[in-house]
Amino acid sequence: MKLREVHRVERPRERIERLGAQALKDEELLALLLRTGYKGKNVLELSKDLLRRHPDGSLTRLPFEKLKAVKGVGRSRAAALLAAFELAGRMAETSPEPVLDAPQKVADRFAWMRTKRQEHFAALYLNARRQVIREETVFIGTLSASLVHPREVFAPALEARAAAVVVAHNHPSGDPSPSQEDREATKRLRRAGELLGVELLDHLVLGERGFYSFLEQGWA
Repeated sequence: MKLREVHRVERPRERIERLGAQALKDEELLALLLRTGYKGKNVLELSKDLLRRHPDGSLTRLPFEKLKAVKGVGRSRAAALLAAFELAGRMAETSPEPVLDAPQKVADRFAWMRTKRQEHFAALYLNARRQVIREETVFIGTLSASLVHPREVFAPALEARAAAVVVAHNHPSGDPSPSQEDREATKRLRRAGELLGVELLDHLVLGERGFYSFLEQGWA
């Protein structure tokens, strides 16, 4: 498929205008830097191919001569890519944000909840790299499916143009085993996320004796 055959709203430039950079996949961001592909391969296909050949991030470490020799890249695009990679690296060094790619990391982020005497329900809003761009305490009180309304959880996600959401709440009893209300609320939020295009990555229940991850337990 040629890029012009992709529906306009799904093209990287239109998506970044509409959703923000944090919502784009790696190949879409790379496509915006490359701008065009070559005969027989559009820019998205070229971007996917480059990332597939360098899955460990080695693309950012290729020297200029090797990068410009890649078909579809050339001299000017190689210079632009290296400049973008270097700038991103410098900025990341000054403001690092951890990648929340495991339930334990999320549990550590929500450690403050464990000893609360009231139930707290909070959400982390993440970019496409699973880094936090916003954190919200949605409500404080007894958890019920009716209180955990998708609107309250996903409205900040849309405002922040988040790519995904992780939610968590605590059990003051100390036992992190999920209740039926927890399960119903989770199902409702997952359905809402699917409709809105903002993935619910996990729901954690925290207690003094550990945590329960719906993701780790197969959403059971």
